[in-house]
Amino acid sequence: MSNFTHVTVGTNDLEKARKFYDEALGKIGLKRIADLGDNGSIWGVDKPSFFVLKPANGQPATVGNGVTVSFEAPNRAAINAFHEAAVAAGGKDEGAAGTRDWAPNAYAAYARDLDGNKLAVYCFQAE
Repeated sequence: MSNFTHVTVGTNDLEKARKFYDEALGKIGLKRIADLGDNGSIWGVDKPSFFVLKPANGQPATVGNGVTVSFEAPNRAAINAFHEAAVAAGGKDEGAAGTRDWAPNAYAAYARDLDGNKLAVYCFQAE
């Protein structure tokens, strides 16, 4: 079985992205564990798992059409808190917190970050 080591999204405003992700990801238990100077930051729990970087080629960050980064949340309350924090921090609602029919007990919320990257947060535990 193969696992990802991390996921990266680009940003055009690192300071705003740091504030956004500190607020939103903090609600699901991730914290900023490293800053890479003016190039980016890393969030995780016990290891680096999510990077927000300025593009290495110096070009503007753009959004991948059809791309979604999905995080696992510890419970439904954390998903509700994530969605609320993401929107309050300037993100865009892309799907309110609620059940999803494609898997048993699936509960999720969707939002876009300040650069337009689509994020999801899921929990598969019964209420």
